[in-house]
Amino acid sequence: MNLQRPLLLASNSPRRKELLASLGLSFEVLVKEVHEDFPEHLKREQVAEYLASHKADAYTSDITDQVLITADTIVCLGDRVLNKPADFAEAKEMLQALSGKQHEVITGVCILKQGQKNVFHDSTSVYFKRLSEAEIDYYITQYRPFDKAGAYGIQEWIGMIGIERIEGSYFNVVGLPVQKLYTKLVELGIIM
Repeated sequence: MNLQRPLLLASNSPRRKELLASLGLSFEVLVKEVHEDFPEHLKREQVAEYLASHKADAYTSDITDQVLITADTIVCLGDRVLNKPADFAEAKEMLQALSGKQHEVITGVCILKQGQKNVFHDSTSVYFKRLSEAEIDYYITQYRPFDKAGAYGIQEWIGMIGIERIEGSYFNVVGLPVQKLYTKLVELGIIM
């Protein structure tokens, strides 16, 4: 695989870095602090795409001939968007709400190339078993999921013992829909 332009990943997520590297692509990481607020009227899929596009806006003056990738993952329980928990109590409340239920994980991705954005999303249905309070407390104490939307990482202990099944991309739940991203990079002529 040959990159036609230098690739930049605007994310501090170790999971996104690992997934992008697993595609065999070389890239540099750029990180800026960007507020993750969004208009309340947006639909769930629009929230993830809006946030990914909003993140890209922070880098437009820094990009010349490079290609920038930004992403944002949200967890949706019905119409409720579960962002990153602020503390133990909020993480516990989120996991109790997800316990025994199906929810959606949506990742929005923005590819910024020569001032033009290509924005898309992927969605995965996740089914949790009923979690005990002891399981939730153990997970939060041991794994401190305060940097994860919905207060969990599918690749961690809670995913191993708590997720009964998923419908859609596993990697999307981890934080980057790599199959869709790869396809878009090929379509845009970024990978040859």
